[in-house]
Amino acid sequence: MAIEGVPEKMQAAQVVEVHYNKPYKNTTIPTPTSLSPHDLLLKVKVASLCHTDGMVSSGVFSTKLPCTASHEGCGEVVALGSSVSEFKKGDRVMAGLPMHRCGHCSDCLGPEEFQHYCPNLKGHVGVTIDGAFAEYMLVDARESSKIPEKVSYETAAPMACAGITIWGGLVRAGLKAGQTVALVGAGGGLGHLGCQFARAMGLQIVGIDARDEGLELAKNSGAHVVIDARKGKEKVVEEVKKVTNGDGADSAITLSDAPDGAALACAITKMHGTMIQIAQPTDVSVPFAELIFRDIRIHGSLIAPRYEAQRMLDFIAEHNITVTTNPFYGLDEIPKLVELAHGGKMAGKGFVVVDEDEIKKEKERRGGK
Repeated sequence: MAIEGVPEKMQAAQVVEVHYNKPYKNTTIPTPTSLSPHDLLLKVKVASLCHTDGMVSSGVFSTKLPCTASHEGCGEVVALGSSVSEFKKGDRVMAGLPMHRCGHCSDCLGPEEFQHYCPNLKGHVGVTIDGAFAEYMLVDARESSKIPEKVSYETAAPMACAGITIWGGLVRAGLKAGQTVALVGAGGGLGHLGCQFARAMGLQIVGIDARDEGLELAKNSGAHVVIDARKGKEKVVEEVKKVTNGDGADSAITLSDAPDGAALACAITKMHGTMIQIAQPTDVSVPFAELIFRDIRIHGSLIAPRYEAQRMLDFIAEHNITVTTNPFYGLDEIPKLVELAHGGKMAGKGFVVVDEDEIKKEKERRGGK
């Protein structure tokens, strides 16, 4: 059944076969018209590229193809499911990743902080079901968040995964103002947001990266100390201890997929401290001595619950958190975005402006910002 004001067909960029370097296929597909009770149909404004998109293309998640790519999207509500009460048409929304929790497993019935771990989800937007590289997308209202007026669409889109993932890692670290967090991979998309979040939280930040671009971005994003990982593990540990009274960081967060990333993060963490593992290499390898003799606790972290997503967006508005961006205009430009991202030289986040007219108007309302 057609939705008033919504075209029957739309443009989308899809993964059509398993291959890391295979370009997305730009195609015309039916616009979603069948909404479940808790669904929102968004007119997509901005959608960004994430490291996980490469994992989808590589077949890591056994995604049923074709699948519309991108799990970092935001847009305007144009239609609502019958049970949606907290949103209305015209609302600006950051898409939540989980879609259709079962509602009866131990995670769904347990604390809200674990509900997004539901093992019986229909899927994750842009990972196992259609995502944001399209003119319209379906999202679950129970997992999505209102974008504060002070936060632009261009800022909100990368927060749907990169932002909420590093935010969730910082929350799990459980640090208080004045304590030290070390970010391994501080100059990437998640890392530069983590530096800003941590700085605004009153934490001391040690940013570690192995790229000149990453080190510069971490420093410009608020890291108090930046350390080049290319110096080697022993030198990095020495330099971290030098700025932490010989103890090491109170907590470290691993954002780098480098084979030795987790081991380095543990080594720079103080005795009895916590290492938060966010990066998703095939294997996470840590010397036994870090666990046994230094009592380092390792905690994985997957995005964060909806209430934290809303807290994050409000925090962004309050503290003027910004995203270093590499914008492209129109779905046809996605191949250029992917090429830049895979080249290893991109600083910050790359995204596609899907609705160019709306973003132009938004910038005019904000005085060009």
